[in-house]
Amino acid sequence: MASKRGKQTVRDMFLSMAVITAVAGSVYIFIPQDKNANPVPAVDYRVELLTARRAAPYPVAAPDGLTGDWKATSVSYDRKAGNSWHLGFLDPDGKYVAVEQSTSPAKQYVTEVSQKATDTGRTRQVAGEAWRHWKGDKYDALVRYDKGSTTVVTGSASAERLAEMAAALTSSAPSPS
Repeated sequence: MASKRGKQTVRDMFLSMAVITAVAGSVYIFIPQDKNANPVPAVDYRVELLTARRAAPYPVAAPDGLTGDWKATSVSYDRKAGNSWHLGFLDPDGKYVAVEQSTSPAKQYVTEVSQKATDTGRTRQVAGEAWRHWKGDKYDALVRYDKGSTTVVTGSASAERLAEMAAALTSSAPSPS
């Protein structure tokens, strides 16, 4: 009698698994899914930008005049972490671009926010400003040293997209969109 009961228990377990798998498969097949949906939501960074511009000891930069194909995805300001300003975007090609600013020691800060990129020793003129070019395995970066702060435009985007973001940066209030 014990062996018959053991066989029924195993058989019942397999039947239960088959029913669960069939239900889960049906749900997956028949519930509509948007394969083109973008999983990264856009953020409105205007309030954080105004707050950071009041709190930071340096002119906080944000883009003005980018096309609507750029999507802001993240924003933060941390006074305790070297007055760090972060503004993340997806460019029109879906690649990541971030604007990073801080009063932290420049070399350490740039290495951190650029995912260990290193200074190439070259500069690039962007909108009349000289930006240092940093190159990395994961991210490249354009870096500008200002009085008391460092500005970094970094990400997985192309050098042209990084330069486009750097050229759009302004520390004044953005124009109405």
